Amino acid sequence: METFWNESFDLKPKHSSEEALEKWRKVVGIVKNPKRRFRFTANLSKRYEAAAMRRSNHEKLRIAVLVSKAALQFISGVKPSESDYVVPEEVKAAGFELCAEELGSIVEGQDVKKLKIHGGVDGIAEKLSTSTTDGLSSDSVLLNKRQEVYGINKFAEAEAKGFLVFVWEALQDMTLMILGVCALVSLIVGIAMEGWPKGAHDGLGIVASILLVVFVTATSDYRQSLQFKDLDKEKKKITIQVTRNACRQKMSIYDLLPGDIVHLNIGDQVPADGLFVSGFSVLIDGSSLTGESEPVMVNADNPFMLSGTKLQDGSCKMMVTSVGMRTQWGKLMATLSEGGDDETPLQVKLNGVATIIGKVGLFFAVVTFAVMVQGLFMSKLQEGTIWSWSGDEALKLLEFFAVAVTIVVVAVPEGLPLAVTLSLAFAMKKMMNDKALVRHLAACETMGSATNICSDKTGTLTTNHMTVVKSCICMDVREVGNNNKASLCSEIPESAVKLLLQSIFTNTGGEIVINKDGKREILGTPTETALLEFGLSLGGDSRAERLASKLVKVEPFNSTKKRMGVILELSEGGLRAHTKGASEIVLAGCDKVINSNGEVVPLDVESINHLNATINQFANEALRTLCLAYMELENDFSPDNAIPLSGYTCIGIVGIKDPVRPGVKESVAICRSAGITVRMVTGDNINTAKAIARECGILTDDGIAIEGPDFREKSQEEMLALIPKIQVMARSSPMDKHTLVRQLRSIDEVVAVTGDGTNDAPALHEADIGLAMGISGTEVAKESADVIILDDNFSTIVTVAKWGRSVYINIQKFVQFQLTVNIVALIVNFSSACLTGTAPLTAVQLLWVNMIMDTLGALALATEPPTDELMKRAPVGKKGNFISNVMWRNILGQSFYQFMVIWYLQVKGKGMFSLEGPDSDLTLNTIIFNSFVFCQVTFYYEHLDTAGKAYIVISMNLPYKTMLRNFPQVFNEISSRNMEEINVFKGILNNYVFVAVLGCTAVFQVIIIEFLGTFASTTPLTCLQWFVSVFIGFLGMPVAAALKTIPV
Repeated sequence: METFWNESFDLKPKHSSEEALEKWRKVVGIVKNPKRRFRFTANLSKRYEAAAMRRSNHEKLRIAVLVSKAALQFISGVKPSESDYVVPEEVKAAGFELCAEELGSIVEGQDVKKLKIHGGVDGIAEKLSTSTTDGLSSDSVLLNKRQEVYGINKFAEAEAKGFLVFVWEALQDMTLMILGVCALVSLIVGIAMEGWPKGAHDGLGIVASILLVVFVTATSDYRQSLQFKDLDKEKKKITIQVTRNACRQKMSIYDLLPGDIVHLNIGDQVPADGLFVSGFSVLIDGSSLTGESEPVMVNADNPFMLSGTKLQDGSCKMMVTSVGMRTQWGKLMATLSEGGDDETPLQVKLNGVATIIGKVGLFFAVVTFAVMVQGLFMSKLQEGTIWSWSGDEALKLLEFFAVAVTIVVVAVPEGLPLAVTLSLAFAMKKMMNDKALVRHLAACETMGSATNICSDKTGTLTTNHMTVVKSCICMDVREVGNNNKASLCSEIPESAVKLLLQSIFTNTGGEIVINKDGKREILGTPTETALLEFGLSLGGDSRAERLASKLVKVEPFNSTKKRMGVILELSEGGLRAHTKGASEIVLAGCDKVINSNGEVVPLDVESINHLNATINQFANEALRTLCLAYMELENDFSPDNAIPLSGYTCIGIVGIKDPVRPGVKESVAICRSAGITVRMVTGDNINTAKAIARECGILTDDGIAIEGPDFREKSQEEMLALIPKIQVMARSSPMDKHTLVRQLRSIDEVVAVTGDGTNDAPALHEADIGLAMGISGTEVAKESADVIILDDNFSTIVTVAKWGRSVYINIQKFVQFQLTVNIVALIVNFSSACLTGTAPLTAVQLLWVNMIMDTLGALALATEPPTDELMKRAPVGKKGNFISNVMWRNILGQSFYQFMVIWYLQVKGKGMFSLEGPDSDLTLNTIIFNSFVFCQVTFYYEHLDTAGKAYIVISMNLPYKTMLRNFPQVFNEISSRNMEEINVFKGILNNYVFVAVLGCTAVFQVIIIEFLGTFASTTPLTCLQWFVSVFIGFLGMPVAAALKTIPV
């Protein structure tokens, strides 16, 4: 079976080809209910539509760019002509001078001519009644008017399905429809033969069972859809920095309106169509919208910014012009949302299981029907009445057909692939509560098999709450505390303080603003925030420093350069460059330093040694170090040139403390016991990285810490020999991380990797599980990730791994249960039909079993939470078989026991219970049904995980005559709770769902047998008969214990 799966149902967890998605669909072929089976699979036709739209966008935008360039050349130096544009009355009445269509034609069409006619960006802002500095007014009345004219920033989505839609889809089951026809014929013939109500019992029983199956299935599917709806809402919670009422504030992208002033930084996704207002070094990646991989420079000459594109570099302010479905991105997303997510590998594998079992079940159903019909024909042939048929015989023939169809209903586990989705949906919902947002379903499964976690340091292993605690300014090392900041300022020469404050407040990606409450707020990364707080504590004035000079050029920080820089035009004349970044990198570009007297002196060997020793001292204390430097530039320096990398004067070095998160050391220890190797991959100094890694328990005595530049110089063979020992990689670039992930995967490791920056996207894409940081991560990183860690906490990653293992094992238990049910059900009905000419289980009983097996069982499995035991076993990895030897042992062992018990009851049951008279067959079949159900419940909870341990599986999946479920099932459920411990009752009351299912199972079993016999073909049992049913179920417990002793 594993070979068949690998050939026909092999699907990658990520980035599966369209051919692979098509292939398994073709192999599946005909299914009972396509609407239900393929509900949570990708809609390939919609994806093809989205791809066609992308190609169309690419062509349109390519033409627009060409036209725009031609227009620029043509109108350069020519006064723009007057526009023939007429403002619609409703737009004018609302207080605006441009309609949404005109705005869209300017930006989407990149129409430079129209832009100039309307007065450029400032003219557009005026006509939109906004300010490029203060933004929109927050007055709700004015915002509502603007929304009515220009729309909202949301794309159209398909309406959520109501409950009745799921009922209708459940009714599309082909076998249920055939049974419905059988029930109708049975009603007509029965009433004609025996009158009302006696003649209607069989038909009404089937109808009631069908309706019960349909409504329970629809209820489960509807609840599942609501869970996905809630998760989709969480995925769409994206905030952006916006200026309104002259106050900078965070706002949901869905609240944006034309005229809003949006602040964008490297890694952000452009949230709406708009125009560039101001900024530096802005490079736009438009591949997601146009397919064009070459980045585009955006500036005052080319101000057009399209929704869905991403900032590859730089930072800027943008004025929103078009939102929602008025943008090409909105239209594309509306189509993409209908395409759905890729199906997961487990979903596809279980579709394969369902296909195999379905074919076997169909064969047995046809043979069973043929054998029963042949028996009836032979009987009539011997009696010589082959051409004479009574109503009872016609009903019997109809009953044979109904039983055969119902065998197909039970044998084809239509809900098996959906059980995966249900379990994943439940796990995703619970993980959301644990601060992990799963973007792709397959990540839940894959994370359970993870063998390696490559984690960032800052913000993941540490708190990301940074403070400057040490400094080396003017060659003097000083402690920085709340009590000595004033004295620190007085100890530093005034000229050096001035340069230091200028460097801090101008060479920064952060900003000090006044928020809506009128309070001062520092915006930016934790590192920038720490430096700005340090500058303020020294008495600096951010606004005054920025007004005292003019920014000429900005090169934002990125993880490749590990530095950022600015060029200032000073008020007294001249140009000055400031740079800051990784201490050893910036210091290597310095040839001068400010000494303790505030004088600029050459950087000699002694000074270099002193500064390097200071860097190492700070790093060994687990401090993040930054070096700040400046240089004077010649007046003829062109802003088009890159900021110099050398020739700087060192101002000083600061040490920033970022404490290790509580619980990280324990989480790393849990990973180690679970067979998961944790590696730290950071851009920090190697000594800082080693100190933090030791504190976290990552770096051990036999582990290696290496720097990225050394790692990337290794040959392929050297890398493969070194990688198993690497526990820390410092001063790494994004490509170093990508290389490490690729090499680990090449030796069959399942790798999870964290990332927060734009340049981490390749590694997140390459890894089996990409984990983006929810707080510090950019939108580019989040879009490339499979899971978003909302609290940036390493302990949350461990929780995700635990949930992943739980999902995998729960599905294994469900598959084991389903296979056992199908084997026993098929063999019992087939053998009985062949030897006695009748089937012991009626259509109504089989439908009841099917409902519990397919729907309630899956629901119960999905509610099984992870246990700490899951993290005390080795991961499955890439080569583990989904159906393990342990599972086959249990399936075959329990199937054999159940078949022997039921067959013995069929052969010897009447004598055993002294059954005589016309109702003896009905009573015996009721006992068989009852006993069989109890056996299944007991076994169901024995499902092993791959390590040989069993966990409570709270499913009501009771095979065959569901009435059998009573007490034997209860005992089997209990005995299955643990495959190794004798005390299977330990902790049973901790899982209220388990207890509730057991209680409901027993209660409904009593009701069915004692009170619904007319419809379910059962009869009330005596105390002795109930005791035997319970005892047969109880025997499943020692059988399970005996199976545990068999090595596999």
